[in-house]
Amino acid sequence: MTYQKFIYYQSIISFAGSMTFPFYVLLLKNAGNSYSQFGWAYGLFALSSALFYPLIGRFADRVGDTFLFVLYSWSMAIILLALPLMTDAWQVYIVQIIMGILGAIQKNTEKASLARNVAKENAGKEIGQYHVWTSIGAAIAIILTGYLVDFLTIGSIFYLASLLYVASGIVSIKRGIKSTSDSENINFGN
Repeated sequence: MTYQKFIYYQSIISFAGSMTFPFYVLLLKNAGNSYSQFGWAYGLFALSSALFYPLIGRFADRVGDTFLFVLYSWSMAIILLALPLMTDAWQVYIVQIIMGILGAIQKNTEKASLARNVAKENAGKEIGQYHVWTSIGAAIAIILTGYLVDFLTIGSIFYLASLLYVASGIVSIKRGIKSTSDSENINFGN
């Protein structure tokens, strides 16, 4: 896997996630009526992530990064289509649990892919360089989405982000994101 392929995939999902996350809270306001419901929703997200990390880690080594990146991308695309339709707190709780599991899949796979593909001597520098580009994409997404929400509905932002997640899954398949052996470490700092 090259630096450009990995960055391309991660930038798309960072962009899509950043498009929705700040506005997700506004959308959830319609489904709940207390701060405790928000606390439960985010708590369920974090708890489901924590509980599934060990299972995902074992599974990841067997199925590979491409499968998990595609699973994450396309599952998020489906969830984002449903988010604007949610009206009750119980629906939010179920989605938060699913998104927690998916978040664990993405984070674990991202880190495993980085670990497999950076030179150990320069790991900090290479990972820092990687985060520069995905963070810039995320910042641009948040700013642009603020303007889009002024012209479109909040729900439409989730549909646009869903399309980006579908595209990221296609990129992952087409670009063949896969793990490499230790002898094929790639310098992400270039």
